Amino acid sequence: MTHHITFPHLGLEFTVNTVAFSIGGFSVYWYGIIIAVGFLLALVYASYSCKKMNIDVNRLFDVVIVGLIAGVVFARLFYVVFYPGDKYRENPMEIFQIHDGGLAIYGGLIGAVVFGGLMAKIRKMKVAAVLDIASLGFLIGQGIGRWGNFINQEAFGSATDLPWGMHSDNTALVVDGNVHPCFLYESLLCLLGFVLLHFFTRKLRRYDGQTFLLYIVWYGACRFFIEGLRTDSLIIPGTGLRVSQVIAAACVVAGIILLVVFRHKTSLTGCGDPHVMEAVCLVEAAEPQPEEEHIASTIFGDLPEEEVREIFSDPLEEKTAKEAPQEKGEEPASQEESEAAAKEAETK
Repeated sequence: MTHHITFPHLGLEFTVNTVAFSIGGFSVYWYGIIIAVGFLLALVYASYSCKKMNIDVNRLFDVVIVGLIAGVVFARLFYVVFYPGDKYRENPMEIFQIHDGGLAIYGGLIGAVVFGGLMAKIRKMKVAAVLDIASLGFLIGQGIGRWGNFINQEAFGSATDLPWGMHSDNTALVVDGNVHPCFLYESLLCLLGFVLLHFFTRKLRRYDGQTFLLYIVWYGACRFFIEGLRTDSLIIPGTGLRVSQVIAAACVVAGIILLVVFRHKTSLTGCGDPHVMEAVCLVEAAEPQPEEEHIASTIFGDLPEEEVREIFSDPLEEKTAKEAPQEKGEEPASQEESEAAAKEAETK
């Protein structure tokens, strides 16, 4: 299937095919490829960060495998459960056709966090530290994965006159005119959140789990407003409330409360605020450097002071000093002896 996509005010026009390539009768879709790329980049980043976070990379891989499987399963189940109509009830086999989309991010996050956290506990890892590194991986995966929605032309918003409004054959079935490119909003906000939380984790984090709490507040706030623009939101039956908006609001409130409750906590097992790392003995305190003794610099290098004095001493003074009586205990001449010596000199 191909989609013709335009951004009229920007003069941009694209034609995209949802199928990347086919091998025999098996088609590989761009949606799956983009999701896989996002996952792999998140995994590379997490592996690179393990040393700084003091996390065993081999144990982390066990957590990732379990979290990935649970995340995909729960993302699909979440979407199917809240999908309006009888589509999946009448055709149960369509539940397994995820290449056309239909993965709910909050379902995936719930599955990954719960089952990944359990695996981290089983592998005797610090769960809060694992959640910190996982939340940064989530932002990478979400930021890149949203472009799969662009290829499938889904997850778009309501009508807009903004310069970046988007139009396609799919949007025209739902909305007249241009629509909000919600996939783009979420992608950019997730990548911005990753950059901010990356530097926070490296330099300002005060306790394990703080980055994860900031993540659920950041993503929850972004998703709450973006979800309000979308035309394909999943609805809680009998309420008219958007599922993702309710969950997003709950995450923001819970995250802020926990950040306030733990505001004085200082407990790190990896990188973060230098003062906290020093306090928990992750780095050694800088020892004051002893002041170096000031030694006058001379052209004579390391010659002893006695030799330098000998070089610069006056030879005449040395001769006089040698002629002067130096014997210990010798008494000076009396006044009578001095006068007799004077008279003898006059007679001569």
